Amino acid sequence: MEVRAAGLGMLRVVCLFAAFDAVCLLDSGMLFPRESPSREVKELNGLWDFRADDSTNRNQSFESAWYKKRLAETGPVIDMPVPASYNDITQDAALRDFIGWVWYEREVVVPARWIADEGTRVVLRVGSAHYFSIVWVNGVKVTQHAGGHLPFEVEIGSLIREDPTTPCRITIAVNNTLSLETLPPGKIQYMEDRTKYPEGFFVQYIYFDFFNYAGIHRPVLLYTTPKAYVDDITVVTDFLDNTGLVKYKVSVQGAATGTIKVTLKDKDGRSVASSSKPSRVLKVEDVNLWWPYLMHENPGYLYSMEVHLMATDGRSTYEDMYTLPVGIRSVAVTSTQFLINNKPFYFHGVNKHEDSDIRGKGFDWPLIVKDFNLLKWMGANSFRTSHYPYAEEILQMCDRHGIVVIDECPGVGIKDIRSFGNASLAHHLDVMDELVRRDKNHPSVVMWSVANEPASEMPPAEFYFKTLIKHTKDLDPTRPVTYITDSNYARDKGAPFVDVICVNSYFSWYHDSGHLELIPLQLNNQFENWYGKYKKPIIQSEYGADAVPGLHSDPPVMFTEEYQNIVLQSYHSVFDQKRKQYVIGELIWNFADFMTVQGLTRVVGNKKGVFTRQRQPKRAAFILKERYWRLANETGRLGLPPSNHQCHAVKYPW
Repeated sequence: MEVRAAGLGMLRVVCLFAAFDAVCLLDSGMLFPRESPSREVKELNGLWDFRADDSTNRNQSFESAWYKKRLAETGPVIDMPVPASYNDITQDAALRDFIGWVWYEREVVVPARWIADEGTRVVLRVGSAHYFSIVWVNGVKVTQHAGGHLPFEVEIGSLIREDPTTPCRITIAVNNTLSLETLPPGKIQYMEDRTKYPEGFFVQYIYFDFFNYAGIHRPVLLYTTPKAYVDDITVVTDFLDNTGLVKYKVSVQGAATGTIKVTLKDKDGRSVASSSKPSRVLKVEDVNLWWPYLMHENPGYLYSMEVHLMATDGRSTYEDMYTLPVGIRSVAVTSTQFLINNKPFYFHGVNKHEDSDIRGKGFDWPLIVKDFNLLKWMGANSFRTSHYPYAEEILQMCDRHGIVVIDECPGVGIKDIRSFGNASLAHHLDVMDELVRRDKNHPSVVMWSVANEPASEMPPAEFYFKTLIKHTKDLDPTRPVTYITDSNYARDKGAPFVDVICVNSYFSWYHDSGHLELIPLQLNNQFENWYGKYKKPIIQSEYGADAVPGLHSDPPVMFTEEYQNIVLQSYHSVFDQKRKQYVIGELIWNFADFMTVQGLTRVVGNKKGVFTRQRQPKRAAFILKERYWRLANETGRLGLPPSNHQCHAVKYPW
């Protein structure tokens, strides 16, 4: 049996590395900006000048060419923090709900040495802006980008060197309008009844249940590289017995010839493998694998891959250094299990949102650290980036802490049949290119999700998702691909193409409201139907109920904490039966309350969180904490979770 297992392991490694070249299909990189002896980073966060184009046609700013002069010279501006959503910063209700173009501007002092050295590239990078952005430097258009949640960048060195005495004026126009061809989709409708609406009045309809926050949501920065530089690194890992295998490929731009030195170091800085080739397999003896939180006594172990480039363009010699964190692990899926490092992994985690008071979707380190402390407190080992890619810094935290991630693109609300057209599909494929390019090297990312709750029973959905999933697998054959469905199991056109079935259901809430007694029957039938048809492992990717904090009733009624608790416990009893068969995970909706559009079913947002929007626990948080720690410690020997001051790993009974 040991010989057979070793043979199967070798076959797995061969197949994985044979697919490696497919991971390198993308023609350019999007490495996270890191300082090194050859690279510098200058953050541009802080206060920017801000102005909304509230003209009737939302186009006065372009007709008047606001970008040609200082924004303050075009009209009144206000202070706007970056990163942050602009919606909740002021007391202006019109700005909170604004749809259209908003303008940001800041003058930047660029270090003189960056300008003087023509061998230095100067790159402007925007972490994310919602949803369509145009960027000018000193009145010259330098780039534009469609879509939010993902970074874009442009080299501006030659432009700022044209007149070194002129301050670097960066202008960014951002438009949050959604159409049937954007991700997420939406629709603008102009109201024609002049007895009810003034001329030009329109409504932005959206098909998702969270507030359409807008603005520059993640850091803006300048960074440098040498003229010849490391453009991209792709890493695929596996292991055989005690030997870790790291296959890498380094892409270089700006040089015809050069030499590369790749060194893999452990946490103590000791070299464990090295190479002078741009592509090779590194072997790591006595490997420390990357393990999820609570699955191993040493979760989230990361090596450091140092890439040192010496290159010439025929006239000058350039030196570049870049360090990439590397976690060595494997991922696989069977008909009943999800395997990490060949061991069964059960997702007990949450769905989240990038959402908080005042900041909206703006990047906020204190909030991120607080959320990770709460995740570990409750014993969660995973989350889904519902319903869009989260900040890169969040995934880096997941890498370090061993939190497993289902990485989801912004394909939420694909409900209109017109959103399955060729233009929509082309944009969706581009978004997956950008997502895989950015997140391919994160060990915490174990699965891609290409959509949430699409109208996948519609006839065009079959070709759409077959094409989309195949494209994603071509980009990265090393990870399973899914999307999250709430369709009927017998009519879902995309389910045949996913690797894992992810199902959302809200029994006794949106269906048969108030009838808690129906949950066991309906949930059991849900699982049996999906597994019976597709023979694929299943994750309950959403479930839950709204609870207004402090609202109580006995017997329980909807919107009370008691009702939320019983919903969770009723689902859990079925999970405990099915996880012994083919259910491989449960992700509560939601980690915390979050803002939504105003409506009759929402009282200042969605209240399905087990924490409030201010990150205070409801009773449901303690129910999940007790359950998740019990799941992590199947033998029951652990008893209580660790204190608030430390988190011990528990061992699975393998």
